[in-house]
Amino acid sequence: MFFLLHAVIRIFILTWLLLPFLAVTSTAQANKQTYIVHFDRSKIKTAYQPLGSSTPWHEAVLNSIAEVSAQEEDESEATPPQLLYAYETVMFGFAASLSSKQLELLSKIDGFQYATPDEDLSLDTTRTPHFLGLEKGKGLWHASNLKSDVIIGVVDTGIWPEHPSFQDHGLPDIPKRWKGTCMEGKNFSSSNCNQKLIGARFFFKGHERKYGKINETEHFKSARDSDGHGTHTASTAAGNLVENASIFGLANGTAAGLRYTSRIAVYKACWTHCATTDTLAAIEAAILDGVDVLSISLGSTADRPYYRDHMARASFQAIANGIFVSCSAGNDGPSESTLKNTAPWMMTVGASSLDRSFPTIIKLGNEQTFRGASLYDGKGTKQLPLVYGKTAGVKFAEYCVAGSLDPKLVQGKIVLCKAGNKTSTAMKGENVKMAGGAAMLLINSKKRAEELKAYPHVLPASSLGVSAGRAITKYTLSRGTNKNPTASIAFKGTVYGDRAPVMAAFSSRGPNVVGPDIIKPDVTAPGLNILAAWPALTSPTRLNSDKRRVLFNIDSGTSMSCPHVSGIAALLKSRHKDWSPAAIKSALMTTAYVTDNKGSPILDIAFNTSATSFAFGSGHVDPERASDPGLIYDITPEDYFYYLCSLKYTHSQMSLFAHNFTCPKHATMQPGDLNYPSFAVNFNKRAENIRVTYKRTVTNVGAPKSTYKVLVEEPKGVSMTVNPKILTFQKLGEKLS
Repeated sequence: MFFLLHAVIRIFILTWLLLPFLAVTSTAQANKQTYIVHFDRSKIKTAYQPLGSSTPWHEAVLNSIAEVSAQEEDESEATPPQLLYAYETVMFGFAASLSSKQLELLSKIDGFQYATPDEDLSLDTTRTPHFLGLEKGKGLWHASNLKSDVIIGVVDTGIWPEHPSFQDHGLPDIPKRWKGTCMEGKNFSSSNCNQKLIGARFFFKGHERKYGKINETEHFKSARDSDGHGTHTASTAAGNLVENASIFGLANGTAAGLRYTSRIAVYKACWTHCATTDTLAAIEAAILDGVDVLSISLGSTADRPYYRDHMARASFQAIANGIFVSCSAGNDGPSESTLKNTAPWMMTVGASSLDRSFPTIIKLGNEQTFRGASLYDGKGTKQLPLVYGKTAGVKFAEYCVAGSLDPKLVQGKIVLCKAGNKTSTAMKGENVKMAGGAAMLLINSKKRAEELKAYPHVLPASSLGVSAGRAITKYTLSRGTNKNPTASIAFKGTVYGDRAPVMAAFSSRGPNVVGPDIIKPDVTAPGLNILAAWPALTSPTRLNSDKRRVLFNIDSGTSMSCPHVSGIAALLKSRHKDWSPAAIKSALMTTAYVTDNKGSPILDIAFNTSATSFAFGSGHVDPERASDPGLIYDITPEDYFYYLCSLKYTHSQMSLFAHNFTCPKHATMQPGDLNYPSFAVNFNKRAENIRVTYKRTVTNVGAPKSTYKVLVEEPKGVSMTVNPKILTFQKLGEKLS
């Protein structure tokens, strides 16, 4: 028996201040210049941000010189220093527009190190590939690895074929093994396919049967996407390189799918709903067409046995045909056991953040400030009256539902809205705008905690975490001491260098109810505030009243993290053509990491504590490390049959997976013996002196002659023994247990 168990239980308290790194063009006067100023962290933190201080250290530093410089400079030069960015990760300091006098004053501060003038740098990516360690011309993104033809099938809402992410410049002829087609339909002809988008099908019979004829004024009865979800996911997995991609100038860079030279085949199975019948037809077509990877950002009920789970059964057939299947974990977190797509042959992907954000600063009339997030593309607001609940309208006005806001009460004011009550964020903004409100502050539900999703609001607006929302609500309702509450919103652009990854609150969690011996999700990947392609005729909010159009949009969900792993799997399949789906999965899991870019355990934003395996599985994916894992835990389709037998499935239940397989009369394995890269040991709460033995077999895919030693970190209260403690390999492909 050989396995590597990395179980670390830590409880930690971390106070962390997110600081702005604002990408803007300097508007300072000609006598000012932008400088990057470096400081000694310990000295500045001690002097300018003592414990209990609510003022960010960079504000305190700049405030300390503003008044002096105003007194000493000429009246024409007496403008305060302008903060552009603040850094705590890549360095400790900030970038600011400063006069020579202000720079001189800064240089006299104890803790000042040095300052350099800003200089132009060439843009690099929209962030995800960079965050994942992928670099053009190197490693998995080396030209030799990108030449190999890999076909990614996407089951979703369709695609916008004319988008530049799907142009086929530089791609060779379609591989002869491809058996798919380009189905014609409304506003979609065979000419819409090319050497990038090589297949497009649509499935609607199940939907029409249940919901009636498809409304063709809202949906294209073809593979063309009118929703945006499918275009977004397809480009995330395999979109071609597009320079100067952004939404309203935010997140500017070069857009790139994770395996940007892959072919794409689209299977539209989702309309207003995703019928299981249509979805199964789509997956079947994808298998027959010959895709190599299936990206499925949808799922079925979490607690259904695998033999009753259509998605589990369909995906099993895919992996039996050598197709890697990546699925979203679901967006029902952070409650436990909310996972979807839990079958062991599926790659179940949770969602976490990038090191990029889109901050706002909300300033109240009492000088309190709070940080939020927004993609609003206009100017900030001045101090405006703030209303909420009864001061904004009638019943349910606190949720800003349609008809609840009184125009007489909200006209020209900032409206405070709570998330929920079956009204989307976009609709809340629309309701506020239609009632005459000037702006909106949206408070997270308790479930979403401090998570900050960024939305392309139709009016000045910002998302807020629960703690900020609680404080602002209290301020707004405290009529005794505050008769005229006010607030302002400032939009700070794009910020890089945030603590990341952080587990998203919405990401569904384990334990795995259906197979408790299998830890799910398997891994986490970027899924919060992800920029990707968007249909040309669909507004960024999906509201009919929103007349804005964008080439790229930002969205969040495990639907966004799933195609990241689909693209990475395609990269690994290029590098290792003989690897099975289970081998690719093993490589991704055993090389995943569990610490963030600050060296701390990955944070779970829902609870402000270290995330656990029930949130991120084996950890955050690392593509380059996964390309050389050393050892893999391989699993054949037959191995899965024996696993299902260990679940005591009947012959009729087994026949749903294999027509010609009969379980042995006597069990040959227990569920925990499946050769999975991770495992869970389940103890009764009152269990004492219980012994459990699991077996694993590893295959050498690293150096031909190599030796591996076991490292065990035991959970509290559990004693573990691994035998043998050393494995020595003599050749590639050798298997040892």
